[in-house]
Amino acid sequence: MQLGTGLFTCQQRPDDDRSMSEIYDEMLELGRVIDDAGLDSAWVSEHHFLDDGYMSGISPALGALAAVTDDIELGPCIALAPLYDSVRFAEDVATIDQIADGRTTLGLSIGSNVDEFDAFGISKDERVDRLTDTVNVLRGAWSEGPLDYEPDFHEIPADVDVTPKPAHDVPIMLGGAAKPAVRRAARIGDAWCAPSAISLEGVRKRKEDIENVREHEDIDGDFQVYVLQHGFVGDSREEAWEAMRDGYFYIQRRYEEIFSGESVDELSDERKQELKEQAIFGTPEQVVDELETYREALGDDIHFIFRTYHPGAGTEEMAECIRRLGDEVRPELV
Repeated sequence: MQLGTGLFTCQQRPDDDRSMSEIYDEMLELGRVIDDAGLDSAWVSEHHFLDDGYMSGISPALGALAAVTDDIELGPCIALAPLYDSVRFAEDVATIDQIADGRTTLGLSIGSNVDEFDAFGISKDERVDRLTDTVNVLRGAWSEGPLDYEPDFHEIPADVDVTPKPAHDVPIMLGGAAKPAVRRAARIGDAWCAPSAISLEGVRKRKEDIENVREHEDIDGDFQVYVLQHGFVGDSREEAWEAMRDGYFYIQRRYEEIFSGESVDELSDERKQELKEQAIFGTPEQVVDELETYREALGDDIHFIFRTYHPGAGTEEMAECIRRLGDEVRPELV
């Protein structure tokens, strides 16, 4: 089992008086800690037009993380593919991968927030087609020689040679929980990321479905399953929960606003309890025990993204959590 962390959103909570520059400095500091801790990956997350500054510029953020780290896999979890000019995006990701010396994985999804699509002037009805087209453009742009593909949403000659090329074959990870999204990942992706809201049994069934699709359609090549879940490591279960709780509830409240399009002043007690039950937190031993249940159900080859970045939780508190993941949790999972 591989173990990564993130997802950096760089949100500024109302009770956080730091500047946005200081919050991005925190991201880079934590990126170095992740690298030094011997974890496998670090991830950023994308949304747009939010008043707390939720990260929108994932390309410069990943470029900065690539420059201050040496070994960890880097990528977005998840980039909103329909919102991008696919050719420029291919150039940006290839540049990031060159800076990272071949450590990039590109996570993509179709997106869901109507406000984002409206602001970018893109029809939400086109999002699946735009995602598929983006994947085709990326693969063509990153191959040797010309694009050799005529995009549906970008007027560019098929004989254009898009440069630079990435430093390695950048894996494309697709997200989503619905059956069409999971099967789309199986057919056109190199990996799938299970959202945090899916139960362990739900992830197991979807992983099995992916394997069946790829076998039935005779699709060759490696395929990686990523599993995303929030959590924290501390001296006790109570201490770990106390450290992550406010930032965790904050980001979940903002997600409810993003996906519903309506203001959410406070999560209900029932929702808070549900979120607490979903999260993985406690001593290193307790965290290892919970992660072992994932390994037993899904196999040794999964990549678990243990989401320890909770806005406003404190830089040193999150750094210490990351160090303990590297020193006390990861060795038990290898």
